[in-house]
Amino acid sequence: MTPAPRPPVFVPRAAYRQRRLRDLARLLPLVGAVLFLIPLLWPQRGDGLSGEVQMTSGAIVYIFATWAALVVVSALISRLLRPDDPATDPLAEPAGRP
Repeated sequence: MTPAPRPPVFVPRAAYRQRRLRDLARLLPLVGAVLFLIPLLWPQRGDGLSGEVQMTSGAIVYIFATWAALVVVSALISRLLRPDDPATDPLAEPAGRP
């Protein structure tokens, strides 16, 4: 009697990349929150109204640029992600199990 063939140790490359893209998509909101909090770490200037206006406008530009970059990155990730296909994913749960 020959032993039953063992499943492969490694996941196919395409499935691995899809899982890492999903991980990146899950991590993106956390990265965005950290990036949005960075202006709070900028030093405050106490030299009058003009310094505060420059600081505020710089923070607004930074937040808008960060938001735009997050939109672009999330659009790229969503284009690269494919829908789940249990037939091609060797680690997917069988249909009968919860």
